[in-house]
Amino acid sequence: MAQDEKLRDGQGRSDTPPLSESSEYLVTFDGPEDPAHPYRWSRFMKLFISITVCVGTLIVSYTSAVFAPALESAIADLKVDAEVGRLGTTLYVLGFAFGPVFWAPASELWGRKWPLTAAMLAGGAFIVGTAVAQNIQTLLVCRFFGGVCGASQLTVVPGVLSDLYDNRGRGVAITLYALCVFCGPFGAPSIGGFIVENPSLGWRWTLFIPAILSFANGALTLVCVRETYAPCILVAKAKALRRQQKGNSGIRAAQELVEFDLRRLVEKYFTRPLRMLATEPILLLVSLYMSFVYGLTYCLLAGFPYVFEDIHGMRPGVGGLPFLALAVGQAVGVAFVLSQQREYARKLKENGDVPVPEWRLRPTLVGAPVFAGGSSGSGGRGLLWGFFFSPVLFGWYTDCNVRAASAVAANIILRSSIAAGFPLFSTQMFKGMGAQYACTLLGGLAALMIPIPIAFRIYGPRLREKSPMLVESNSSKA
Repeated sequence: MAQDEKLRDGQGRSDTPPLSESSEYLVTFDGPEDPAHPYRWSRFMKLFISITVCVGTLIVSYTSAVFAPALESAIADLKVDAEVGRLGTTLYVLGFAFGPVFWAPASELWGRKWPLTAAMLAGGAFIVGTAVAQNIQTLLVCRFFGGVCGASQLTVVPGVLSDLYDNRGRGVAITLYALCVFCGPFGAPSIGGFIVENPSLGWRWTLFIPAILSFANGALTLVCVRETYAPCILVAKAKALRRQQKGNSGIRAAQELVEFDLRRLVEKYFTRPLRMLATEPILLLVSLYMSFVYGLTYCLLAGFPYVFEDIHGMRPGVGGLPFLALAVGQAVGVAFVLSQQREYARKLKENGDVPVPEWRLRPTLVGAPVFAGGSSGSGGRGLLWGFFFSPVLFGWYTDCNVRAASAVAANIILRSSIAAGFPLFSTQMFKGMGAQYACTLLGGLAALMIPIPIAFRIYGPRLREKSPMLVESNSSKA
């Protein structure tokens, strides 16, 4: 038998002779229509998996912000200063920056299911540790490691959606994933505020509730969610074939031949992302834009309570309700992005299902100016647009055939590191400058970034031709 001969189907073949010890069959999918491939799964199964993992993302993002409305009660109970207490939000978000180093390689070595399951269950345990903490040190340590676990959702879920959907449906799925990323922090202030106000619950229950939700989601993922990573699906198929054909011990999936190389994994998910940020201006600009938008989410967690509670005298729960207006606005942003999908699908079909990265950037031409104007005008009304057009912008970059896993890791590391600092100074900024001038400052910074998506839309092909990393990536795939 030839060394590279392939056993294409999952059922075995009657004319397949036994293998010698030195021979191998590499198991592959039986063509593009193989029902075992995630693209060909039933619509119900794909929707169930997508909803389950996106709800997990919603839980994680909600948990990142829910400590903000509990801050005053927590620092009074633990007898610490407010500045120290704000580290509870900062360290959780900072955990997002460290998590990709572990979860990204795990998802490529062992598949998507196990990192998501382990992270949700372990994250729930750390949240319980936060809820029962009797001192600030325990609370902060558990919040940090809870964030490290939560990073699994941010890192792995986009991979799950890419496993399930092709170019036609992936944009819609990623947009809905982005909705979960940002709806969580905007729902947390009002929900957490009402929990804290309830005398039978208190600030600790703001953490017990997401812990329960994390355990429930982790258990559901463990029991009901199928593995979506194609190489790991082929591993299961190869094992089944070896059981059926006891003499053919050489039947292998390509993933089984991959050796664990710690040095390569560290390079791919830590040193390479940092090197890309330092040497790739395109990735740096995209990541800075997203970092600014992401940081504003946590900036408003302190800014809005100051405006609506300290200035206007609202109770914590009621004072958190303006965040829901941002969530409603996000739905408008989603509708606008999705309205462009039909045009994108038409162009994709006409181009033989070969995507042109700049096609994704059309919504940003509207979103960037609205984002800047809304930021300066009301401190939040237009921010919702940035929350959706920054993922669109990043989608453009990953469509360029760059090393997507390293690019995603680089983006998460930078944006989470920057966003983690916003809760530490936002309250002082709003108090010292006043709400109006603080919002004007934020709007001015957003206005400075308006040219970024416009330049990518106009000069994208030329910029990609001059990018060493993109040229190298395209050459390797040619």
